[in-house]
Amino acid sequence: MERPAVPPGPRLGLRENAAQFALLMLVNAMVGGMVGLERTVLPLVASEEFGLASSSAATSFIVSFGLTKALLNLASGVLADRLGRKPLLVLGWLFGLPVPFVLMFAPHWGWVVFANVLLGVNQGLAWSAAVVMKIDLVGPKARGLAVGLNEFAGYLAVGVTAWLTGYLAGIYGLRPAPFVPGVAYAVLGLGLSAFLVRDTRAHVRLEHESRPPGPAALPFRAVFARTSWRDPRLFAACQAGLVNNLNDGLSWGIFPLFFAAKGLPLEEIGLLKLVYPLVWSVLQVLTGPLSDRVSRYGLIAWGMGVQAAGIALTLLTNGLAGWLAAMVLLGAGTAMVYPTLIAVVGDASEPAWRARALGVYRFWRDVGYAAGALLAGRVADWLGFDWAIGLVAGLTFASGLIVASRRAAP
Repeated sequence: MERPAVPPGPRLGLRENAAQFALLMLVNAMVGGMVGLERTVLPLVASEEFGLASSSAATSFIVSFGLTKALLNLASGVLADRLGRKPLLVLGWLFGLPVPFVLMFAPHWGWVVFANVLLGVNQGLAWSAAVVMKIDLVGPKARGLAVGLNEFAGYLAVGVTAWLTGYLAGIYGLRPAPFVPGVAYAVLGLGLSAFLVRDTRAHVRLEHESRPPGPAALPFRAVFARTSWRDPRLFAACQAGLVNNLNDGLSWGIFPLFFAAKGLPLEEIGLLKLVYPLVWSVLQVLTGPLSDRVSRYGLIAWGMGVQAAGIALTLLTNGLAGWLAAMVLLGAGTAMVYPTLIAVVGDASEPAWRARALGVYRFWRDVGYAAGALLAGRVADWLGFDWAIGLVAGLTFASGLIVASRRAAP
């Protein structure tokens, strides 16, 4: 009598896990689409529908989103190690389901801010789980490629959705039509996550068992301190991640107001908001694996410089063509930085506490959203959009210098 076939155990590698990896890319595209809903239209909803004259008030939704996402990133690493990755993914989508409906029908601006708390939970849990699961699946040899593909899927959806919402707003008005695609994203993302995605804790155990004995598992407090400041490699990544999202917060909250003040129509603002994440997402397919072959710190330092140049070019030009070139530079620089930073954190952490280290890094990175919205909003209110944009360009360049000094260190 033949014995029943034993299912094959987990294997590490992109090819060995191609179906699950592709599924997780699709899920992360849905996660990114939820953020893309707000990139073009929501700052204009704040000023035109709710009458918020202050830039700080108009960007307050980014502060609520950034702080919530940062805190959930911090918790998600611990929860991923204790509960598994898939439960976080599903829970993140449950929090995301109400978001498009609140954005469509919110009677007061406070409801929009609350929707961004829910969106922050959605992103902090779902995006965190998706990126960690991809890293788990491929193992150490293709970590940069895995992160690059993950971020490609997410930010391609951000850009396409930002363009789509601008297009819909130009035809049907600022609400509710631009937010309707979010309903499809939330339903599809939840369904795929609940019924088709499989957990990856077995892959984590396999990698851990295949490596030479490393340091014992660290308590969370030790992981937080090591990632935030004690390990110079991780400190360099955390500060660069914070500044990267600081300038992304500027792009999200201030650029639509800046371009509208210059007389640009909604459709063209939507085009600009497409180009930046589109270039970012597509180039990450190249920069992710490139970071596996060249100095990660060099790639990050140069990328921060290219970002700074793109932000500065926004001020030095006046018109759609020049601003398109600026968005291309900003997207290219971000593509050099974004997946490489996650790969640096993966390099510098052990499998037993990698998810928590990634959670700490992503906490500091997404604090940058709130810092960027607060800083740029305040400076724009006091001194004007030009000063806010110039200040963020300078901070981005300075962050690149910090990473470059780390590259030169022994």
